[in-house]
Amino acid sequence: MTTKIGVIGVGHLGQHHARIYTELLDARLVGVADSDIDRAHFIGEHLGVPAYSSLEELIRRKSPDAISIVVPTSQHYAIAKTALEAGIHVLVEKPVTIRPEEAGELLEIANKKNLVLQVGHIERFNSAIRYISQVQCQPIYLDSRRTCPFTGRINDVGVVLDLMIHDIDIIMSLVNSPIAKIAATGACVFTDYEDIADAQITFENGVLAHILVSRCAEKKCRQLEIVERERQVTINYEQQSVQISRCVNNSEGQVEIRETPVFPKSEPLKLELADFVRCVREKGKPIVGGYEGKRALEVAVEVLRQIHESTRSEGVRLAG
Repeated sequence: MTTKIGVIGVGHLGQHHARIYTELLDARLVGVADSDIDRAHFIGEHLGVPAYSSLEELIRRKSPDAISIVVPTSQHYAIAKTALEAGIHVLVEKPVTIRPEEAGELLEIANKKNLVLQVGHIERFNSAIRYISQVQCQPIYLDSRRTCPFTGRINDVGVVLDLMIHDIDIIMSLVNSPIAKIAATGACVFTDYEDIADAQITFENGVLAHILVSRCAEKKCRQLEIVERERQVTINYEQQSVQISRCVNNSEGQVEIRETPVFPKSEPLKLELADFVRCVREKGKPIVGGYEGKRALEVAVEVLRQIHESTRSEGVRLAG
């Protein structure tokens, strides 16, 4: 029996959620909804499913088992809460909510009703990250850079909740230790939100992490470097590639050896949605559930607090 799924929000990313559900064998897209009803009809007609203007109407007409929520972050909490209270499994795009207490409430409802609450941290399903997660990794320092030119597509949050939260989640999944200290700065350039942010995280086990995100760069960069005691691992998110460098001694002295592991590459979003459908069918635990989503959000909120404090002392006002 297939899982009946609806998609709420069919803009730039939501349209791909809807498309992929039509490609998964264990899922059946039963409808899409968007506050822009013309957009909903356009996507619905293209995929051969009915279109609605709200979640409530989709629930009333189609009774989905699960939904993807792909709307502006400020709407995540209200829509996810409505769905969970109606007994519907939820995948909500990152960040899970604006405030950690909202995420905690959603997690409590999902646990009480035995529902899946998955958060759309798509980079966890990047083939390079999946490879690294399966091999022994003991970082002592991590350096993450996620930059791109300004497009104006995301206008309701800054780069911390839009971009950095990906890297926070990945780094916390690789470093098995509580956080001891966070230091962060940022600046607004094109918007009233932070367009550049720089954070340094110190973990209780001594591991250090540096994260730089920007939507003011001339070119796109998505890279993570993991420094270990005897090797360095470089991950390119766009190419879904991994390069491992290490130095060895031979008769001629010290020589650098570089390895490029070969592994299957797949569309990260398709893997993420397939995992969601599997969890719904098997009542399984998502790779990135409500707890992980809330944990990453808590760190992001602390980063934002420090950025706001530093900019306030300099007489700069940020939105949010």
